Amino acid sequence: MSNMTVTQRSQFERVDLSVPSTGTRVRDRRPVIAYTVLATVLLGALGYATAVTIDGWAQAVVLGVIMLTAVGAMIAVNPLRRG
Repeated sequence: MSNMTVTQRSQFERVDLSVPSTGTRVRDRRPVIAYTVLATVLLGALGYATAVTIDGWAQAVVLGVIMLTAVGAMIAVNPLRRG
């Protein structure tokens, strides 16, 4: 691979997601469901604790900016994003 250009190497190493064999298959869905339920409960508890501890509008603004930054980062690293 040392004689390849960057473009050739990228084409060689890229994953073809249109092939069904590249997807992830879960044999037992119970652990996935249990994790989802546990994560949802934990997220709700942390969200409630955050909402209770906000003392003023300044803290709410800071929390909002942190949340917007997190959403922006999720959009930026999305592999299906166009452009």
